[in-house]
Amino acid sequence: MTEQVPRSAQEMLTGAQSLVRALEHADVDVIFGIPGGAILPAYDPLFDSSIRHILVRHEQGAGHAAQGYAMVTGRVGVCMATSGPGATNLVTAISDAYMDSVPMVAITGQVASAAIGTDAFQEADIRGITMPITKHSYLVTDPAEIPRVVAEAFHIASSGRPGPVLVDIAKDALQSTATFHWPHELALPGYRPTTRPHGKQVREAARLIVAAQRPVLYVGGGVIKAEASAELAMLAELTGIPVITTLMARGAFPDSHELHLGMPGMHGSVAAVAGLQKSDLLISLGARFDDRVTGQLSTFAPEAKVIHADIDPAEISKNRAADVPIVGDCREVISELVVTLRKLAEEDGLSGDYTAWRQQMLGVKAKFPVGYDKPAEGLAPQTVIERINAIAGPEATYVAGVGQHQMWAAHFVEFERPRQWLNSGGAGTMGYAVPAAMGAQVGDPDSVVWAIDGDGCFQMTNQELATCALEGIPVKIAVINNSSLGMVRQWQTLFYEGRYSNTDLNTGPEAIGARRIPDFVKLAEAHGCVGLRCEDEADLDDTIKQAMAIDDRPVVIDFVVERDAMVWPMVAAGTSNDDIKIARDLAPDWEDEDL
Repeated sequence: MTEQVPRSAQEMLTGAQSLVRALEHADVDVIFGIPGGAILPAYDPLFDSSIRHILVRHEQGAGHAAQGYAMVTGRVGVCMATSGPGATNLVTAISDAYMDSVPMVAITGQVASAAIGTDAFQEADIRGITMPITKHSYLVTDPAEIPRVVAEAFHIASSGRPGPVLVDIAKDALQSTATFHWPHELALPGYRPTTRPHGKQVREAARLIVAAQRPVLYVGGGVIKAEASAELAMLAELTGIPVITTLMARGAFPDSHELHLGMPGMHGSVAAVAGLQKSDLLISLGARFDDRVTGQLSTFAPEAKVIHADIDPAEISKNRAADVPIVGDCREVISELVVTLRKLAEEDGLSGDYTAWRQQMLGVKAKFPVGYDKPAEGLAPQTVIERINAIAGPEATYVAGVGQHQMWAAHFVEFERPRQWLNSGGAGTMGYAVPAAMGAQVGDPDSVVWAIDGDGCFQMTNQELATCALEGIPVKIAVINNSSLGMVRQWQTLFYEGRYSNTDLNTGPEAIGARRIPDFVKLAEAHGCVGLRCEDEADLDDTIKQAMAIDDRPVVIDFVVERDAMVWPMVAAGTSNDDIKIARDLAPDWEDEDL
């Protein structure tokens, strides 16, 4: 007979019961996980809980699903695994969440406390393994500590700069009993994130802004995490300063807005890259000056002063020295900047005039739009993504894997709202899309969720299609199938004289013996999903509409596309952003724009 979780807050509970009760107190509504020996005691009381448990097929899928859930809802995602390999299979997702500041709590079972350090069966020091890639980690050996630890874990994961927290619980702590006590106050004296910016720093920033001639708003994912999109729009429209949104900030500012110059970086738009390089003031909001944006750091925005606002003080001046550092929540920083700029204009008559600069940048944007050439034969991958965007629209949520399809999706989907776009930015984790889309669909069940994946990424985690089919999670998976590890092939074309070493995947019609291995349509059907294939542009819209009409099970579409399409623009790794190319042998002439 299944053991019920007692309702009295002062009753003696097993550690497992305390864990489930604590998760209920933390308002958890779904957990993605897989049971196993060390965590098994927790699964018994979970059986009677109001919390929905989704049984994934691989622990990495549980972690990415928790990320997807967190990114669309803004709440903490939760995943659970057993000790040893169960826990280590979570490591990739934990690292991914750490790099992209995703609030997540990972709960793992551990061998009994007396066996820790003895190389017991399925023992791994998961706390030690994940220490560099978590905001904080716990090893719990006393059942009385479980409620406090869970409360602290959720607070740490969701406050300040969000991120993953690991809670590792010894099996004997799950089996032993203690009085349940949910803490109403948390004692974390060493953890006090600064959310409100210092007024002096905001005033200094405002004075730099009104004095600048060529400022840009360099917007990172922190704006989305802070729910600051409305404030960002207010700042941009008040000042008329052009806006650039990083890969993690797509949707923080509408693509349709005239002031938006696009995405910067290695595969950024010409206008965004030019805006950063030629600016005299970077107003960095929740961005971290990562290498994919800056290119060769010593040549990045050489004439620009820097205002750097971030909730994490460790990021400020880490890569680029800030002239005005501001530690604080982006929503509060931007709100106070707006107030201060208005005050400077009204009381001191100080305001910036960026008309000439703005017109220059809008001219670059018009002259160098992100585009592509259609192939003489075959289906262009960019066309596929454009048509998905046109038919599904801005109401849909888009999730991408990592590689060429990720960059095409970042450019050819029109992002109009925050939390519309999910991808693995900092870690660049192949296999992210399918489980993250699953988590996103669970978090927002009324939304249409499209995963735009590559044939390489898709083969890493497509086992979660079975989870989606069994759980009634109707995600739509667009496999951009060029029968290659596409981004690696692009680099081999450009930098290795076309020596395609180990990048052919044999998933297209040119496969060995004309056999697609695997056949994605048959694979989808074997997992209980609808499988479709499109190889001709004439069939493109009908195929997408057919997928859109199915809402009771997952759909996988094998889009067989041109093999040699490349992502442009491109700044080669380690080079200056000034060396951006818009085609293999074509660079934009910025001098024509009087920049």
